[in-house]
Amino acid sequence: MNDRRSTTWVLLIVGLILMPAQVWAAAAGLPRASPESVGMSSERLARIRPAMQRYIDAQLVPGTVTIIARRGKVVHFEALGFMDVEHATPMREDAIFRIASMSKPVTSVALMMLWEEGKFQLNDPVSKYLPEFSDQRVSTTSDASGATGELVALKRPATIRDMLTHTAGMANNYIGNTEFYRRETAVRADDDMDAYIKRLARLPLNYQPGTAWQYSHATDVVGRLVEVLSGQPLDVFMQTRIFEPLQMTDTHFFLDDTQGGRLMSQYRPGDDNRIQLQDPGSNASRWITGPKQVFRGAGGLVSTAHDYVRFQQAMLNGGELEQTRLLAPMTVALMMDNHTGDLPLWLAGPGMGFGLGWAVVTDRGKAASPLSEGSVYWGGAYCTLAWIDREQELIGILLTQVRPYGHLSIRQDFQVLVAQAVME
Repeated sequence: MNDRRSTTWVLLIVGLILMPAQVWAAAAGLPRASPESVGMSSERLARIRPAMQRYIDAQLVPGTVTIIARRGKVVHFEALGFMDVEHATPMREDAIFRIASMSKPVTSVALMMLWEEGKFQLNDPVSKYLPEFSDQRVSTTSDASGATGELVALKRPATIRDMLTHTAGMANNYIGNTEFYRRETAVRADDDMDAYIKRLARLPLNYQPGTAWQYSHATDVVGRLVEVLSGQPLDVFMQTRIFEPLQMTDTHFFLDDTQGGRLMSQYRPGDDNRIQLQDPGSNASRWITGPKQVFRGAGGLVSTAHDYVRFQQAMLNGGELEQTRLLAPMTVALMMDNHTGDLPLWLAGPGMGFGLGWAVVTDRGKAASPLSEGSVYWGGAYCTLAWIDREQELIGILLTQVRPYGHLSIRQDFQVLVAQAVME
């Protein structure tokens, strides 16, 4: 009897010891490891916390979640600050963030899954599948309203690769008649994806396809192509083909509620750059109350650190994670190649090219980047950032919620803080 009781107690103690580690690993999205076991420094990673805290203490950001994985193992995962500053709600590791343009790589992967099924070729004209793009014209003055200058014929139609690389000629919110473009591209209450994309297609282009790089709503068109080629709404395709297979349980286009209070509040800078509430983390958030029939591949998703690190790791692994394969390694490599040549990327800056869904570091000297050449990255309008450094087998993700964020260098700081902790 005593031996049996002793054995029972030993098993209970072992279970209690192991359970937190199992939960800890599950919450991180990938297995955990000590930094030193994968060639990183615990001492140097500890520099991240005070650097993030300075931004929080200065009321420039509400809070942060940061996660770093190397060689398939999470070595840093930390939540700081607040999800809701006004109510002093502590930040959670499983907080749900508006990831905005970090949706673009996911949408691009969805389309390339269909490319692997023989549904299209990258050099196919977009109009082959979306006839509304058949009669486009180009504004000679980058005026999407067509009110000034001349509208001229296309020299060649925009291709699907042009849409994936932001070289399709589409107007944007930064160059030309931006007020008109913002008004025309705003989602309306009676929109669905078909109506929304047809409205985009009617707008004059800012430049001839293939001759420049301009960030735009092109990835919304990519999302619509997924719908037409697959016969499924984009949210259904992503849910069944990407999110469920990768166990990305908290990644959605819209929410029905706050998911147990995990939806992060979103802030904007005030006159002194101190944050002010813009969109609450309550049931009043537009991610809960808004129209739920327009699934914008360019920027509609919400997600968590747990989910996005799993997506990133699948891409770093060549399209596979835990025996779930989304893409072939050669397809992922093609997506991470530079497809824009020497075209200047005014948003990413010098030393950067663009692949099929991400910016690509082509010259780290010109870019003044801590990332290895061949690394890919993209961020979101709410000051989120994620990258994949293939040479270092390294993933970094920073999540916060401030828009606009041009006055902050928190994303660049985080990249440096991660790189300086790599020892081998």
